[in-house]
Amino acid sequence: MYYTNVLELLEKEAARRGDSPAFGDPVQDISFGELLLAAKKAGTRLAGLGVLPRKPVAFYMEKSVPAVCAMFGAVYAGGFYSFIDVRQPVARAQKTVDVLAPAVMITDRSEYEKAKSLSFTGRLICVEDFMQELEETQPDEAMLSKIRAQATDLDPLYVNFTSGSTGTPKGVAVGHRSVLDFITYLTQIFGIRESDVLANQAPFDFDVSVKDIYSGLMTGAKVQIIPREYFSAPTTLMDYLCEKKASVLIWAVSAMCFVSIMNALDYKTPETVRLVMFSGEVMPVKQLNKWKQYLPDAVYVNLYGPTEITCNCTYYVLDGKKEYALTDIIPAGRAFPNEKVFLLDEENHEVTKEESAANGTEGEICVAGTCLALGYYKDPLRTEQVFLPNPLQKDYPEMMYRTGDIGRYDADGNLIYVSRKDFQIKHLGHRIELGEIEADTMARDGVSRACCIYDSDRKKLILFYTGERDRKELEEELHGILPPFMLPNKVIALEEMPLNKNGKIDRHALEDIYRAK
Repeated sequence: MYYTNVLELLEKEAARRGDSPAFGDPVQDISFGELLLAAKKAGTRLAGLGVLPRKPVAFYMEKSVPAVCAMFGAVYAGGFYSFIDVRQPVARAQKTVDVLAPAVMITDRSEYEKAKSLSFTGRLICVEDFMQELEETQPDEAMLSKIRAQATDLDPLYVNFTSGSTGTPKGVAVGHRSVLDFITYLTQIFGIRESDVLANQAPFDFDVSVKDIYSGLMTGAKVQIIPREYFSAPTTLMDYLCEKKASVLIWAVSAMCFVSIMNALDYKTPETVRLVMFSGEVMPVKQLNKWKQYLPDAVYVNLYGPTEITCNCTYYVLDGKKEYALTDIIPAGRAFPNEKVFLLDEENHEVTKEESAANGTEGEICVAGTCLALGYYKDPLRTEQVFLPNPLQKDYPEMMYRTGDIGRYDADGNLIYVSRKDFQIKHLGHRIELGEIEADTMARDGVSRACCIYDSDRKKLILFYTGERDRKELEEELHGILPPFMLPNKVIALEEMPLNKNGKIDRHALEDIYRAK
């Protein structure tokens, strides 16, 4: 069946197995049938409050079952949803609200006062009150049908905001077609099924959550929401995974590292987990091996791709029998079906797999296909900088996205992520990949994570690490491993790595730590 709107997935599952659980959080579960009714009621109410087709509903709250109901209500009203990270400074959240200019913003009681401090001309709604109002609301089926009739599969489904170099967040607008295309292949390739329980780690303002939400709707699997605070309470987290019988984890690398570094699997192992997929950063082999030690029969998959290409564009299924050495590089793998992934050199010529495998030639990773986001919301200038015509296609216009990532191919034709263009530096006359220093550091005993930054003014390499390893001992060991031009000029031990809103290591925060020392 060809789907044109994600609501068709919900309607399909509600008709097929309406009493089965669709989403759950620590407080409640909701079935597909209940979710369908609540979403239609919410859509009716939101349309009545002025939410228009292809316009936003902002969410300033943590993820929950009520949030899911309101989120799909926004889609039934013809609009799209955009979650704003409640942990960021209010001034930064205000910039996001200014870009969206929503007619409605939905919050909860715990965030209501902070939400009130945000300036916008729309209406602020408390989700608890909203859900009570829905009990007295009936779906306006005629109005909802009229809204659906004017919709297309290119309408935006969500806008996720990522950090921008100018200080203004970039809102990545992703349409229904892109999500439906990607999730169809994701669920088929990895055999996600209705008996699965997808343990949702990512907040809803981070696109890793898209894989949970829509894989559940596509297959009839249950999405079990894990509260954010559980990822600072390892025993609570493991109790929850075991109690809820989690079978599929689609997590950010930082979340997996939290579990392994905190020895949470020592405390309790969720033995029902059969599939572990990770993305967002390079997975440290040391932490991966800890997971494999406790869950040896699970399938492990490395996923690669930025938000702008709808979650991921390549995947690599790890060899379950292989013992990965600490210095091994886990490939980004091969393109998902219906996605074109290729490398361009600085002259916009293609770097072929044969050339790259033979000579180690690198290029910028570029992506084309249905997977492309619609662009940056209300930001045509930045959209035009990275969503460009493919220079390899001379016969007709084909748009592509320049990821800003550097890659190469191995002898098996797998894409290898090398680094960000920003992390490739010239130091002492040599080209250096900061990721290479990080990988060699993380291969040392007593080091759990590592991150290297470059002070271009002072021409210094600054290495940060976490773990129990003595700093001077680590420096001495690195002297025997790295060439002189790659040796860090300063090594700083941290109790934990600062993380940004997407759960990745926050390099700007590391720069602040370095400048303060």
